[in-house]
Amino acid sequence: MTSPAPCPYLPGRSERKVFTELKGPHADSLNDALSRIGFRRSQTVAYRPSCLDCNACVSVRVVASEFTPSGTQKRMLKRNGDLIATVCRPWSTGEQFQLLQKYLGARHPEGGMTSMDEVDFADMVEHTPVTSYVVEYREPSADGVTPGRLVGACLTDRQCDGLSMIYSFYDPEHDSRAGLGTYIILDHIHKAQEMGLPYVYLGYWVEGSPRMQYKVRYRPMERLGRSGWERFSPEEQDKLIAAVVKNPDGHGKAGAGGRKDGVPSIAN
Repeated sequence: MTSPAPCPYLPGRSERKVFTELKGPHADSLNDALSRIGFRRSQTVAYRPSCLDCNACVSVRVVASEFTPSGTQKRMLKRNGDLIATVCRPWSTGEQFQLLQKYLGARHPEGGMTSMDEVDFADMVEHTPVTSYVVEYREPSADGVTPGRLVGACLTDRQCDGLSMIYSFYDPEHDSRAGLGTYIILDHIHKAQEMGLPYVYLGYWVEGSPRMQYKVRYRPMERLGRSGWERFSPEEQDKLIAAVVKNPDGHGKAGAGGRKDGVPSIAN
């Protein structure tokens, strides 16, 4: 169990996590089992919130097998449909690190990850005991042969029942590529459908935290409760999406603590 620390999502609250190490020949199956009860992976550790007086962090997953994009999401897919997505082994590159720095500088300038160097980034990507890969998103090159410009990437775990998006980042200042974060999620949903996997795990949704509300845009969606996974009712999700549309700054700057969901500080 970690010691209490300031909550990065809700001001004035503290967070605490329970965690365990992932290792050995059965790491994949252990990660699968833990994911179904709300754990997330960070390098060789699986963790989940275990706060003393709060249960606002709720695991959510998109039911990829039933997903149909909304009109806005269809336009996002069309706008970025020329991007070339490549599934790469979990090996970090300088190009990825430069894109991550640009993303953090614009979206999470006060977050703890801004102090990461290339070694830290390599640890985040490469220290995995489970089936993982990096999905790169590139623009077409002029000659159609050399790799095009890298505009997005996502560290992803392959699980027995879905894809778990561990951490995604993208070019936040690309004027003609608005909505890259949304596109990366939509592409993962499409990949899960092609692979016959029922779910895409998006980590934790925190009601009351503006930068976590973007996750409710994908339907149908399930959340983990006391009785197991349950689906948001259409009426509830309608209200949540309407609130996001009214206040769309879901990918804005991080609040106190500044960590984006997916890569926590475990040893505190």
